[in-house]
Amino acid sequence: MSGLVEKEWCDDGRGEAVRLKSEADEPGWEVDPDDEWALAVIATVGRQLKLRREAVGMRAGEFGAAVGYGEDMVYKIEGGKRIPRFEYLDRADEVLGAGGLIAAMKEDVRKVRYPKSVRALAELEAKAVELGVYVGLSIHGLLQTPEHARALFEAWQPPYTEGEVERLVAARMARKSIFDRSPAPALSFVLEEATLRRQVGGTMVWRQQLEHLLEVAQLRNVTLQVMPTSSGAHPGLDGRVEVLKFADGTAVGRSDGAFNGRPTSDPKQLRILELRYSTIRAQALSPRESLAFIKQMLGET
Repeated sequence: MSGLVEKEWCDDGRGEAVRLKSEADEPGWEVDPDDEWALAVIATVGRQLKLRREAVGMRAGEFGAAVGYGEDMVYKIEGGKRIPRFEYLDRADEVLGAGGLIAAMKEDVRKVRYPKSVRALAELEAKAVELGVYVGLSIHGLLQTPEHARALFEAWQPPYTEGEVERLVAARMARKSIFDRSPAPALSFVLEEATLRRQVGGTMVWRQQLEHLLEVAQLRNVTLQVMPTSSGAHPGLDGRVEVLKFADGTAVGRSDGAFNGRPTSDPKQLRILELRYSTIRAQALSPRESLAFIKQMLGET
């Protein structure tokens, strides 16, 4: 075996070779060099991991084999150059006997896991008890499959690097934890027919995306509606309309065609956005009609 191969495999103690994870296995977990807060948080987490590993007298390679990662990955995580996955922190806590102190770092890591550009949105979605959104140009991120999201990011210009694409996809998929919250928030989506007909990623990815929409629409806390192209003019033609409401009675909204596209919590402006969204919903197909419409689209291929 070459030195490289030796670093990627280890003995599991029963005579069986176990492959250790490398960067190729976890694309998209690099730290954004322009995100100062994330750099500081991940550097602190890495430093604590290194101190605890050295405190118990474990070498990086030995520790890596115990947690299932290659030695190079251990050094990069400890050096603050890679974001550790939650399972890495859980395993490290067990191996180093940290009594939950390392596992507790997951909360800090969770806050910087998202790219800076979507972090604020993710935090709002995580707190919302109601979400209503109309999108006209693409399927909303919370409803996208990984393959659909990847195809969108790969089409971006100027192009993202492969690592950036994987990180953006992972961040978008992590936002979908909103569907698993308890108590479940009330989620309402209105999608344009044209976005459903656009075969992003090819026929197979497109069909999987439509099937995923049908699955999500079956959730009791989700209302999914389709705006047919035959509906004519409506208040969403200026762009996205989104309203999020929170448990304390406050709310925030945004529309591409109002208030310079910036988020607003002003009561008067929120009433305007809610009026626009309610009008859009009234003009769209009913939830039952929308499901039938998507099923018909699937049957056309």
